[in-house]
Amino acid sequence: MQWIEAIILGLVQGLTEFLPVSSSAHLRIVGEFLPGAADPGAAFTAITQLGTEAAVLVFFWKDIIRILKAWFAAVTGRLSHSDPDVRMGWLIIIGTLPIVVLGLLFEDMIDTVFRTLWLTATMLVVFAVLLAFADAYGRQRKPLDQLSVRDGILFGFAQALALIPGVSRSGGTITAGLLMGYTREAAARYSFLLAVPAVFGSGFYKLIGSFGEQSGPYTLGQTFVATVVGFAVAYFIIGWFLKYVSTNSYTLFVNYRIILGLFVYIMLGAGIISA
Repeated sequence: MQWIEAIILGLVQGLTEFLPVSSSAHLRIVGEFLPGAADPGAAFTAITQLGTEAAVLVFFWKDIIRILKAWFAAVTGRLSHSDPDVRMGWLIIIGTLPIVVLGLLFEDMIDTVFRTLWLTATMLVVFAVLLAFADAYGRQRKPLDQLSVRDGILFGFAQALALIPGVSRSGGTITAGLLMGYTREAAARYSFLLAVPAVFGSGFYKLIGSFGEQSGPYTLGQTFVATVVGFAVAYFIIGWFLKYVSTNSYTLFVNYRIILGLFVYIMLGAGIISA
């Protein structure tokens, strides 16, 4: 039964990782309704995100390789640091620093107290309202090539908020991007690229720590299967999401977050699930 549960959670991870609805919140919530009725754990969440981030590598392969080549060329003095791809490389590095520092500082809280469903439900609703405000009042004029160092840092701190389940890595960064005047597609694209080093770093960190022991209710083998499922599903979600936000608002996701948050409140209040 645990293998089936792992597959279900991998499917959930792939469906929700790149939508502004918080994949970690969904894994936490869905885990309560599975036969085992247990929190999959921060390690399971981080490791399965390796699969969804691998989908980003495949989907944006040409962009990522171009940025890496340009960045290394600039570091070795063969290309100007003013090159757009070089700047993007530096901005991704700068934007990654907040989540690395805060993730290490608050690791114990991330693995424990931050995972209470009361907090998760609250973050789902609060950041739904923030996303709705940003989507409605953000100027949405700036393309990604206008990204500045200041904006890159602000994107980074917004991404770091996703250390709390319910915030959403893409939701936090997209909200910040819209508030800073970036277009929906530009904010979403940078959100995907910015997540790559952070998620791979976190995933491999948890993976190394999981060797030889079972972290949470699932074995390393079951977690691996969930990771593969997440990769397959996420690849298709990325393409759909970028196409969707290019012509539509985030209202669908805002409404969904609020409904899900209220649902969790009701389930907790009724004692059907445990916080």
